[in-house]
Parts: sequence; C-alpha cells; structure tokens
Amino acid sequence: MIGGRGGYGYRLARRAGRTVAGALLASVAGGVALVAAEAVIARSRRYAQPELGLALRASLGPATAPPLHLVLLGDSSALGVGVDRVVDTIGGQLATLLSTGTLDASGIVSGQPAGKPGKPAGRAARPPGRPAGRPALTSARRVELSSVGVAGSRSADLGTQVSRALLGGRPDVAVVLVGANDATSLRRPAEAAAHLGAAVRRLREAGVQVVVGTCPDLGAARAFAPPLRQILGWLGRRVARAQARAVRAAGGAVVDLGAETGPVFRADAGTLCYDGFHPSADGYRVWAHALLPAVVTAASAAGAR
Repeated sequence: MIGGRGGYGYRLARRAGRTVAGALLASVAGGVALVAAEAVIARSRRYAQPELGLALRASLGPATAPPLHLVLLGDSSALGVGVDRVVDTIGGQLATLLSTGTLDASGIVSGQPAGKPGKPAGRAARPPGRPAGRPALTSARRVELSSVGVAGSRSADLGTQVSRALLGGRPDVAVVLVGANDATSLRRPAEAAAHLGAAVRRLREAGVQVVVGTCPDLGAARAFAPPLRQILGWLGRRVARAQARAVRAAGGAVVDLGAETGPVFRADAGTLCYDGFHPSADGYRVWAHALLPAVVTAASAAGAR
C-alpha cells in the first residue's frame, strides 16, 4: 500500500516534513544566535564618553541682545557626547544659530510649535509672499545655555532632570533628546512615552516651552551590524511614534529626528563620531538645523508671555 497512513508515500511525507521543520528551526536558532552574538559585540565596543572639559553652562551672543535661557535634557545627546568643544554640541550649535539671528516663528517649522498643556499644538502659518521652506531672519539673542542631561539616561530618568532644570531661574525653552536608550534596552514604547509625557507636562505647567527631538534613526548606527541594526531601527521607530503622541498630548513640540535626519546619517558616515553611534560635530549640526525652526517658534512664544 502506497497511499495509506502506513504506506511508503505517507512515511516519506512525514520524513520530509520533519526535515523541513528541522531546517526551519535550525535557521531560526541560527538567526537568534547571530543577533545575540552581535548584541554581545555591540555591548563590548568602546563608545565615546562625556567630555569632562565641556562646560554645562555657557553664554553666547551679544551682551545687549534679548536674553534666552535654553536648557537641554535627556541622554548623551543633550551633553554632546562624541565631540570635545561646546560649540560642536547640539546645544552649542543651537545657541550659535539663535544668537546670530537665523529664523523667526513666521518661518516654516519642523514639528509642532508648543501649545497649552493637554492640547495638541497648532502649526505656524507662513506669511504671505514668502516661499515655502524659506524662513525669515530675526534679531540676535543672547543665549544662556545649560544642560542637565546625563549619558545613558532613559525616559524614566527625566523626572530628576526636570527638577534640576527648574532650580533657580526658570528656563525659557527646554529641548529634550531621549529615546535611544529606551529602544536599545527594550523598554516598552508606551511606558517610555508616558515618562516623557509626564516630564513635558511638568515643564509646560512651569511655563517652559518644550521641544522634543524623538528617538533618532538607530538603523543608521554603524556600531551595530545587520541584522541587529535593522531590528534596532524598527524598535527606535516604535519608540518615536509613541513619544510623538505623548509629547503632543502634553503640549510640547515634536521634531521627528529619525524621519527628518535619518537619511542623512545613513548616507554619510561622517555624521557619526569614531564609535559609530554618537553623532559627530556634523551630525549634531544636522540635528540642530532640524530642531531650529521649532526652537525658534518656542523662543518666540516664551518672549511673548
């Protein structure tokens, strides 16, 4: 009997099925082992560390210009890990652009300008006659720059940073850069976003305008080999989407760094420092220009209060 349950054809089909199943399991196991090995290698890499010589406070711009207190919160990005000069950090580059008078709130902004706590912010209107993407010039500002960011921070660590940011004089604008460590440590996006939303709400209730740069494109990080790089890129996008919803609900402005700057980082290895993970001076410059329109809008709102 060839075709019955006890026949040769049936036994042959079962053996073939077991062979295919075994091959699939071996393939899956091999893939998991590869990703695990890449994760071990990534953890053992030598990464850039905070530069002790970088001052956490600096003043840029004409002494007679209107003052603007800008504070950065978040992870290593808020400190400028990967560079060794204040002017090359993202805070330093934002402060330089603001102090020289680059944009005003009537330009085309990236993300959403800050709104009231609990309400999504609206989009600034472009003045009649100005070409799209050509922001207007504005007067210089004297930027008092400070950072309370801590390398390795996740969104759950922002509460302490908010308390530090609100000590003494209230800042006019807060820029928050966080999310990469939430993604790489496999934190639930909704949980990370809830912590970020709570921090933004506290700042807004204190009268601070808030701009959040969401999780950057981790798929551009050359510190990770494929397929780990692609997996982390996917995890980062999930975190960024959850962050955007939470920040808008808390009244902050959102700049999707992954969407706006990811293609540049993927195309140009020079946007990363030697460790292939943290931005270089060029990379921070790319981020600063992506954040600038929203920061200018927030600064304008702070000046009008």
